[in-house]
Amino acid sequence: MTRPTRVQVHVVEATDDAGLRTFWEIERASVTDTDPDAPHRTFEALRATRDAWGEGEDGVHLIARDDRGDVAGVAEMCWPLDDNEHLVEADIHVLPRHRREGVGRLLWEAVVERTRAMGRTTVALEIIAPVDGAAPGLAFVDGMGIPTVHVEEHLRLPVPVDADHLARLAEQALAASSGYEVVTWVDRCPDEHVEAFCAMRTRMNQDVPRGEADVEPTVMTPERLRRDEDRRRAADYTVITAAVRRVEDGEMAGYTVLVLQPDDTAVYQGDTLVMPEHRGRRLGTLLKVTTLELLADDYPERTSVHTWVSTDNAAMQAVNRAFGFVLVDRAHMIEARVDG
Repeated sequence: MTRPTRVQVHVVEATDDAGLRTFWEIERASVTDTDPDAPHRTFEALRATRDAWGEGEDGVHLIARDDRGDVAGVAEMCWPLDDNEHLVEADIHVLPRHRREGVGRLLWEAVVERTRAMGRTTVALEIIAPVDGAAPGLAFVDGMGIPTVHVEEHLRLPVPVDADHLARLAEQALAASSGYEVVTWVDRCPDEHVEAFCAMRTRMNQDVPRGEADVEPTVMTPERLRRDEDRRRAADYTVITAAVRRVEDGEMAGYTVLVLQPDDTAVYQGDTLVMPEHRGRRLGTLLKVTTLELLADDYPERTSVHTWVSTDNAAMQAVNRAFGFVLVDRAHMIEARVDG
């Protein structure tokens, strides 16, 4: 394994949109190398992330260039400011033609050095691997002895779902969920739902399976919620939320979130939660039926829904399989202690 001549790691300055676009182009080339349809963020989303740094989280973008000025790879570092003060989340991408030349290790060393300089102790990475498990990123971290602490399955559902199949699922959900109703909103949570929505988001952070990941569950506050909404609006995302509540007293019982990027045919499913005291009534199915019907009516250009579910989350895996989601690949969450 040899490194390209005099590869050096440089910081993309906060005002350098041209450098940030170069970063994004390398990231996209890496993500879509084996699957042209692989989910990846837009440049506007990347820029919105950078522009929001300093509010709740901070970060830096790194580019590895050789002495000719050619870019071989990139890395993103993000770290929370309000909690998890030990943690840095990193993302490393190397152009396919520069893999196995030491570029990934060079970027990794830069990430570790900066993490230690901040006094933080843990670096988390996500590695996408095909179903058979073979992936350059896994080979890279295995070679350094960095363990996988959690695995999530990436599932995809072609939409629109067959109308008869969706009607059967809706009938089952409605029969089991008597006394509940679904409310929906786009982008900004209505003020009257903010307190209950934040409570559900906090519970989601507490309940979501994380394997052995060293992450403290975050508490969602109204301030954090509005900050997240502003960031997604800056990225030109459309965010659809469906929440289910008990009619008798209006108590919120669960929610699900869909994220739509502009100029994309895919939809990305975020959280889906049913509060413990309301489980066993097919509310998760009811929420998913509602959002799929909404997609078919209002966003007919969308052709697939993507979701990521822990291999340990048997209940949500069963719900997704019932709708027809199929396995695409797996996301391996790896963590390295760097305080030694």
